[in-house]
Parts: sequence; structure tokens; C-alpha cells
Amino acid sequence: MMSWMHKKATNNNWATEEINFDHGNRKKTKVKLIFVATLLSSFLFIINAKAQRIKATAKLDSTNILIGDQVKFFLEIDHPKNVDIQFPLVPDTILSKIEVLERTPADSSETDNDNVLKQIQAYTITCFDSGSYRIPPFWFKINLNGQIDSIPSNGVTLNVYSMAIDTTRGPTDIKMPYDAPLTLKEVTPYILGVMLLGAIIFLLLYSIKRKKANKPLFTIPKKPKEPAHVVALRELDRIKNEKLWQKDKVKTYYSDVTDTLRRYIEERFNIPAMEQTSDETLESFKNSNNLLNEKLLGSISRLLKLADLVKFAKYNPLPDDHSLSLTDAYLFVNETKPAEVIKPEETTIKTIEKNDGEVSDKESKDA
Repeated sequence: MMSWMHKKATNNNWATEEINFDHGNRKKTKVKLIFVATLLSSFLFIINAKAQRIKATAKLDSTNILIGDQVKFFLEIDHPKNVDIQFPLVPDTILSKIEVLERTPADSSETDNDNVLKQIQAYTITCFDSGSYRIPPFWFKINLNGQIDSIPSNGVTLNVYSMAIDTTRGPTDIKMPYDAPLTLKEVTPYILGVMLLGAIIFLLLYSIKRKKANKPLFTIPKKPKEPAHVVALRELDRIKNEKLWQKDKVKTYYSDVTDTLRRYIEERFNIPAMEQTSDETLESFKNSNNLLNEKLLGSISRLLKLADLVKFAKYNPLPDDHSLSLTDAYLFVNETKPAEVIKPEETTIKTIEKNDGEVSDKESKDA
């Protein structure tokens, strides 16, 4: 009986061992299948990434710097336009020695291949400990046709050197800082300030001086005064065009003519004709030698006396007297106006034009 029970127990142990062995084999097979699938997936992804030309690169603009110098660190990736890229998150401190001072947003640019896009992100880094530092690769996350994976950049080495110290010279005095030369940008505010202060002082003194002289601070330049004969001839033209004697305004007509002549006489000869009677004005001309010849004196005398008869004696002159009076007024102004001064240049030009005209006429005759 005991022998039979021993055999049964032995058989049960063998069965349990076989069951445990089969279960272990199945578990190992499952792990192997998962591992193979993962390798196959990664292998296919790598092949697909290479076919899509995805390349990540890390580089420095200088691999050798002095302590405290700054250097640019670039992360670049070339990828097809239909692939989404996520740049790695670079910490503020790399390898606990290298400090990231500044980072710029990723910049995109076209490549020779129209389907490939280049993206670059720049970092300004520095280091205050000498030594050689191997910056590790950074991993870019990529989305390739819905499949998420990562691709690494290469690693780069940064060599940081300290300043060489000459120990043979011994202690030396501390040198004072050099004064930087002044630039125009620095002195411009002072120059403008001095100019503004000077302008304020000048304006203050000028205003005090003008105030003491009872003059306004600013005056508008007066328009140059027109010559007396120009004004007189313009007024006579106006009177001629109005023809007041044809509108039964004979008195007004003669008043306008004589007033024009009297203002002209005041400006031209400094005779107060507007305040004098006709006889007093004529007497002033007679007492001044060589101002008027007999002809002009006779014409102005005839005009003034006729105008007095019309204005004060209600005399009605003949129609021809109206035209004759206006003619006498024009003659008096034109004969007594100042002679025009011809500049030497104008005289030379006129002489040359005259000579050229004579030469042309002579050539025409010879032809």
C-alpha cells in the first residue's frame, strides 16, 4: 500500500514539473516575439527615416574658447515637409558646467531639395571652468506618417581654456582701467543741450532789448514799396478803363486824376501836393530849379486848373478835354519818372546781341 502511494506521488510530481516547464517555455516565447517585433519595427522605422532623409546635427561655431567667452551652439534637422518635428528641450545648464545664456526660436529654411526642410535652433552658451566637455546628443521627436519616434543628433566637444599666467615676472602693480574714447553718440546730448541753452539765453536777451525799445518781439518783413510811377500809371489805366465822364461822373473823374498826380508828386519830388492847392503846387515847381521844363509845367498847370474849375465852379468841360487831361497826366508821369539804371552785364549782353545782329545782316547781304 505504501509503495503504491509512493509511486502515485512520484507520478504527480512529474506531471507538475511538465506543466511548469510548458508554461515557462510559452512565457519565454512571448517575450522573444515582443522583442523581435520591437526590433523589426525600429528597423523598419530607421529604414523609412533614412529613405525620408531625416538627419539631426549638433555643432558649435567654435570648439575652443577661453573661460567666460560665449559661443553659439546649433541644433539642426533636415526632414521632409510632411514630417512633424519637435525640438529637444535643452536645459539651462548642460553637464552642470555649461550655462545656456540665450536661446532663439527655431528657424526654417529651404534646401536644394524642394521636399526637404531645414530647421535650426541656436543657443548662446558659456563656461566658467576650464576643461574638455562632451555635450551629449539631443533627441528630436518626429511624427512620421502617424508613427512617433525619436532621432538623435551627434555629440560635440567644447574645450574651455584658462588664461595663461606668466609666473616668471613676479607680482606687478594693478593697472588702472583705460578710459574709453568718447563717441559722437555720447557727446551729442551735451552738444544739443548747450545749443538749446544758448538759444534760450539769446531769445531772452533779444526779447528784453526789443521790449526796452518798445518794439514787438517778431516783425513781419514789409513788402518792398513799388515805385511811384508804377503806382501812378496803374491808377491812370484804371481811370481810363472806367470812363467815368461817360457815366455823368465828371467831377469824380477829375478828382481821381488829380489825386493820382498829387500822390505821385509827393512820392517823386517830396512836395506835399495832397495838402497844397493847385497854385501852391505849381509855385513849388517854379521855385525848384530844373525839376520841370516849360512844356511839362504848362501841361500840369492846365490839368490842375481845369480840374479845379470842374470840382469847385461846376464847370462842364468839352468831351475832348477829358481825353486831353488824361493824356497830360500820362505825359507828366512818363516824362518825370526816374531813368532806369542799366547794369553793366545787361549793357554787355545787349552790345553782343547788337553786334551778332549786325554780323548776321552783313552775312545775309553778302549771300
